[in-house]
Amino acid sequence: MDENKLLQRITVNPKIFGGKPIIRGRRLAVEHVLGMLAAGDTTETILEGYPWLEPEDIQACLVYARRHVAHERIEPLTIEKTPPRPGSAVGRLTVVEDDDSHLDDFGEYMA
Repeated sequence: MDENKLLQRITVNPKIFGGKPIIRGRRLAVEHVLGMLAAGDTTETILEGYPWLEPEDIQACLVYARRHVAHERIEPLTIEKTPPRPGSAVGRLTVVEDDDSHLDDFGEYMA
């Protein structure tokens, strides 16, 4: 089935789950289906638990998730075992050399 056709199964209703994406206007959030799949539940198990659900609904959840994360850039935080070079980036943290030569003994700026 075409991805755009599948995505028509994903709807949003502000009165259901605060407007989170749901399946065909029903009280089943896309995130819940994705969570079940991530936990190892099979499509068959999910379909047994929700008799009104169709295999295309689960496929639509996966398409929705893929399209959503396709627009994100995830930068994992890397922890180095050796001290980083001054000014180098470590994950999302930037290490800046602390140069306090412009301060006097009391932490005040020297003229």
